[in-house]
Amino acid sequence: MLYFAYGSNLNHKQMALRCQDSKYLRKHYLKGHKLCFTHKTNKTVYGHANIIKKPKSIVCGALWNISKKDEAKLDYYEGINYNYYYKDYFKLNGKKVLVYKQKIYFFKKPNKTYLSTIINGYKDCGLDLFHLKKVIKKYRLNYKLNLIY
Repeated sequence: MLYFAYGSNLNHKQMALRCQDSKYLRKHYLKGHKLCFTHKTNKTVYGHANIIKKPKSIVCGALWNISKKDEAKLDYYEGINYNYYYKDYFKLNGKKVLVYKQKIYFFKKPNKTYLSTIINGYKDCGLDLFHLKKVIKKYRLNYKLNLIY
């Protein structure tokens, strides 16, 4: 099964730990969506990567080939059982691609460790950090990241 990652699952080390059967295929740009950081409730300080529909926008990400066992692990990590994320799909060259999204969300800044994991994922996948910098500038971070500034 094809899986589109756009947040911390871009990180090759994290995916190797979470999904032992996964295989990185290539970077991919998803049109008609934008990256943001959100949380399901407004009662928390930090959020996680999410994508929302927005015409004329793109999300930098990666395509992975995953097994059914990997999918079950991702479902657990993405909080499918308590509706933190839900599973959505898009077609790419006639093939169904899994992507996780939040349906109900509040915009929240990412924490430093989480954002560092994503930055390393961008590097692992050869993605341009410029796109991530544009998103991060919209949030008030209470920490510095020398990796992207």
